[in-house]
Amino acid sequence: MGKIKWTEKANNHLIGIYNYIARDSKTYAGRFIRSLIKATEKLEIMPRSGRIVPELENYGFREVIYQNYRIVYRITSDESVQILAVLHCSRNFNKAFNEEWDLS
Repeated sequence: MGKIKWTEKANNHLIGIYNYIARDSKTYAGRFIRSLIKATEKLEIMPRSGRIVPELENYGFREVIYQNYRIVYRITSDESVQILAVLHCSRNFNKAFNEEWDLS
């Protein structure tokens, strides 16, 4: 059973999401972030349960969708899961992900 590791970028995305929602309600923001993180817990026992990211097929990245967010991850050689990004579905995925990870 692998571990889930969040990258610094993914953690920063969570903070940004929290801050955005907290403008209206800190309580709801906390609940949402906890639920979003919980949506990744199944990856500990089933790391390949997420779909392959269509825009990044050549890289083997996978994603879990939680509400309007794409949680992008990769499986490491020791079968751990590394969460790379949490992006809102309305964003231009290629632009947002490629700029942050310099995949262009």
